[in-house]
Amino acid sequence: MRKTCALTGHRDLTADFDRNALYDQLEELIRGGCDRFLCGMAAGFDLAAGECLIDLKEKYRIAVVACVPYLGQERGFSEGDRARYRSLLQACDETVVLHERYENGCLLERNRYMVDRADLLLAYCTRDKGGTAYTVRYAQKQGIPVYLISTPQ
Repeated sequence: MRKTCALTGHRDLTADFDRNALYDQLEELIRGGCDRFLCGMAAGFDLAAGECLIDLKEKYRIAVVACVPYLGQERGFSEGDRARYRSLLQACDETVVLHERYENGCLLERNRYMVDRADLLLAYCTRDKGGTAYTVRYAQKQGIPVYLISTPQ
């Protein structure tokens, strides 16, 4: 059965964030039937997850969809993250742009857009405030299963 997975996570990754564990968790979801991934393209978790998925495309038939809240989203990123963003955007199978320019609420709109089209949500959420926590709660209210990225204790 084909499944779509939305991704959400913090821009600031904690020191104990384990990219290899993220890769393994994504691969487990693929083996469990996920073949389409919706990536919000934000700095931090989104870029890391997107890059893992592009690597996994070499082994699996999956699609990665860039869900861009507004054109120019990457302007506020560091130079290195802007380069990663552009590279990931080119490697994605599809790009959805919700707005031509930044508008109040467009980041949360992007998150709802992804959840509304997903069968499950993979989240890196270490705080109970902010956009990631909002997205986790929104998915739960919609009855979408939430898988949390495990971090070492």
